[in-house]
Amino acid sequence: MSKEKNPVLLCEEDFRLLKQLVGISLVNDNEEMTLAYELSRAIVVKDNALPPHTVRLNSKVRVQDQASKKNIDLTIVMPPHADIKQRKISILTPMAAALIGFRKGDEIEWKMPSGLKKYKILEVTSPVQAEQEA
Repeated sequence: MSKEKNPVLLCEEDFRLLKQLVGISLVNDNEEMTLAYELSRAIVVKDNALPPHTVRLNSKVRVQDQASKKNIDLTIVMPPHADIKQRKISILTPMAAALIGFRKGDEIEWKMPSGLKKYKILEVTSPVQAEQEA
């Protein structure tokens, strides 16, 4: 799927936090496959209007590597909360930047340190859903 068919959808709170985190002028970043580029093309919605199963900060996500068919479970967090043992990855990692703003069922392509990878988002549990299930 092309990225244009998969718009990046962010809630206001996440957009504000991520914009501060990257600390750049979003208008000037034209390089694709960066968090700044994803922010520059994001559709920002009210916090309570984000559709269910959309990847946001603190979401638990299950993705499938389309080449190996291996499933990967992770939680996307701000850098100070990253903990690889708990599978909490920083939003600044290529994997998290690739996933933010996309939804369950979406397929994404992203440049990783090991080359161009394709992933399918299998499950997304938002922070609100996780609190309700606990």
